[in-house]
Order: sequence, then C-alpha cells, then structure tokens
Amino acid sequence: MSEQPRRARTSGKPYRRPKKDPVRILAFEALRAVDERDAYANLVLPPLLRKAREKEGPETFDARDAALATELVYGTLRRQGTYDAVLSHCVDRPLGEVDPPVLDVLSLGAHQLLGTRIPTHAAVSATVELARVVLGDGRAKFVNAVLRKVAQDDLDGWLERVAPPYEDDPEDHLAVVHSHPRWVVSALWDSLGGGRDGVEELLRADNERPEVTLVARPGRATAEELLREDAAVQGRWSPYAVRLTEGGEPGAIAAVRDGRAGVQDEGSQLVAIALANAPLDGPDRRWLDGCAGPGGKAALLGALAAERGALLVASEKQTHRAGLVARALDGNPGPYQVIAADGTRPAWRPGSFDRVLVDVPCTGLGALRRRPEARWRRRPEDLEGFAPLQRGLLRTALESVRVGGVVGYATCSPHLAETRAVVADVLKQHPDTDLVDARPLLPGVPDLGEGPDVQLWPHLHGTDAMYLALIRRTG
Repeated sequence: MSEQPRRARTSGKPYRRPKKDPVRILAFEALRAVDERDAYANLVLPPLLRKAREKEGPETFDARDAALATELVYGTLRRQGTYDAVLSHCVDRPLGEVDPPVLDVLSLGAHQLLGTRIPTHAAVSATVELARVVLGDGRAKFVNAVLRKVAQDDLDGWLERVAPPYEDDPEDHLAVVHSHPRWVVSALWDSLGGGRDGVEELLRADNERPEVTLVARPGRATAEELLREDAAVQGRWSPYAVRLTEGGEPGAIAAVRDGRAGVQDEGSQLVAIALANAPLDGPDRRWLDGCAGPGGKAALLGALAAERGALLVASEKQTHRAGLVARALDGNPGPYQVIAADGTRPAWRPGSFDRVLVDVPCTGLGALRRRPEARWRRRPEDLEGFAPLQRGLLRTALESVRVGGVVGYATCSPHLAETRAVVADVLKQHPDTDLVDARPLLPGVPDLGEGPDVQLWPHLHGTDAMYLALIRRTG
C-alpha cells in the first residue's frame, strides 16, 4: 500500500488524487519552457496546443480551452513584473529563493485572480489542483496559502499598495503598474519625447494581445481573397494587409499554407513597401535584403521586385534561417536568389544593388506585444552587444548600393541607441549620402513626426514599433 493513503487514514481524511486540468497543465508547461530553455511563447504554444487536442480529443479540449490556455500564458508573461511585486508581499521570503516551478504556478494563479474574470474560489482551487499535480501536496499547501493572501484584494487595490507614488518615482511607478522593467520604461519615454500620457498609452498597448495580421504577397494572392476568411478585415495602412480580428490559426488558411500569403505585422509590411517605392536615380533592376531571415520582408520585397522585373538577392548569415527565407520565397513570381552570407562581409561587389534593405538584429523592444517574455530577458548592456553589428550592417549596405540608389535601415526597436544614434554615427563616416523623407512613402499613416525617418508605435498605429530611415547614396 502506498505511503500517501497511510498518511491520509491517520488524518482521518481519504486520499484524493489531484484532478488533471489539461488547460492549466499546458500553460504551466509553456511557462517552464520559457523559463528553462529561453523559449518564446509564440513558438512553444502552438505545438503544445496541437498535442493537447490530439491527446484529449477536440470534444474535451476545444477552441475555448485553447483560448484560455493562450490567455493564461501570455497574460502571465505580460504582467509578470506586476505579479512579482504582489507576490513579494504575500511570500515570506525573497522571490529569488522560491523554486522557479513554484513561482510559475503562483504567477498563473495571480493572473487568474487579478487579470481575468475567473471567480476567486475557482481560480484558487484550480491553481492548487495544478500545484498538486506538478509540484506535490506539500508545495500545493504553500501555493494555497499564498494565493489566499493575493485574493484579499483586487488589482487596483494591490497596485496602490505595491507601486510607489508617481510623484515620488515616475519611472518605477509606471514599471510596476504596467509591468515593464524600469530601464525599458525610461528608454521608451525618451524615444517618445512626450509626457506621461503618451508613455502610459504605449505601455498599455504593449500589454494588449495583438491581432493576427496577414500579408497577401503580390502576384500570388490578393487581400480580397484573404478577406473571405472569417472575422477578416482590411489592414489599416498596407494595401496587402488583412487582420484576423478574432485570432484563429493562420495555418488553416489555404493561401498561408501554400506560401502565397504569410503572417506579417503591418509595420514590417510598411518598411518593405516604403523602400520599394522610394525614388531613385537610374536603373531599378537589382535589390538586396541583407538580413533576410526568417523571410517575411524578403517574400514581400521579392513580390514587389517581380512587379518591376527586378531580381531580389536575399542574404542571411545563419544557414538554417537562410532555409526559412528560401521557403518563404518559393513560388515568387519573379527572379530571386537566396544566399547564406555574412552581411558585414559581403559576397558581392560594392555598388551592386539599386535598393538595399537591412532590418538589423536588435533588442526587439518594438515587439513586446508579441513576445512579452523579451522584456524580462533583455538588459541595458544588450544594447552594447548589438551596436557594432548594427553599424557594420548599415556601413556595408551603403557600400553595396550604387550611386543614386537607396538603403533602408530598419529595426524592430524604438530605442534611440538602436535607431537614430546608429544612423547618425554611420552617416558621419559617409558624407556622400542624403536622408530621404520616408513619411510620404507611408501614405495615410498619421503621427509620423518631423521626419525624415519614421518611428511607428503600437498605441498610435496598431503596429509593432518599427523604425525606418531611408538613405540615398549621392557619391
């Protein structure tokens, strides 16, 4: 006879096996993968959802279960900073001394209590059951005690207790209330150059679940075709964009499965469109995507190049990512070439191209809506690590374009150290260049600032915070 039933009989209570809740177990497994393997939730979650549907069956694990699991994972990651501040008041030791799996369960419970409409009793009992399954009975008692303390107040009440007053420490107040690291709050504030209202709107937008945006690749699919899908509406700014207002699985759409369309944020689409439409002097026959992986922009650029009869060369340093680029470009209506090459050590002669795009590696602070865990992984010192590469890629791009041609420098970050600082530093060494006003190349898009470069924002444009500077080589 097992040890647990003997203990249960001694206490007078029959032993009850914990109930296995597939939704919460899945959410816990996703959080553990993010924590242990530095995985990204948007990559981990889809296979876990497929596995759960196959194991439990579509009647037991349906679309509502998938939606709840997704909300639990993304909501917990987005509000991690806030929940950590609350849990610190409810745990009798520093959070760093709590085992990470236990902290993940506590965070899931805190999100259900403070960030969803799940009733308090159900949120506590379901999380304690999860703890019994994945942690054991002993630690489940600890989880129960902590969550009962969390349940004593709502989110607004907790924020009044754990966030410093705005007047005393504006950045720390916003960091706790809106669940961003303090240094990120400071950087975004500097980039916006505005007051409290603007930065709070941005921080709120970072915590909202973004819609899925599709791109119809010209010559292969049309927006009209994608608009026939359920809950599909036209994009705000890009003529090729279609938004799925109720989420859904893009892989279930025929055009996406066939590669004729793809998932691509509208800000990313605008960067490619602006470069393609930038005025230049002379021929327009050879285009380069110098940082092409994983292939979204390359596929759109390739289709736009095909309309002009131009060749696209898509270069990507990492071989496996070059394979993703080749897959994205497969079926392109015009000529293209995919190569595995280091963009700072080009495999082509100087002045070979008419248009060049470099969407450089960066901190990814512009896509925190889609990758909420990135805000907790990045550190200010990461900027120093990216800086030489960003400058090197832009220098090579300027050397790769012919006189009269145009370079687009893009990055999915609004941090000034990754945007204007890079462009200013490199252009000091290249006086034979002019900045092109990018704003007219984004027709209808409001709030683009004083130019000539463009910074997009989630709270103003509904896009990732993409940055674009267009540079013409003059000599």
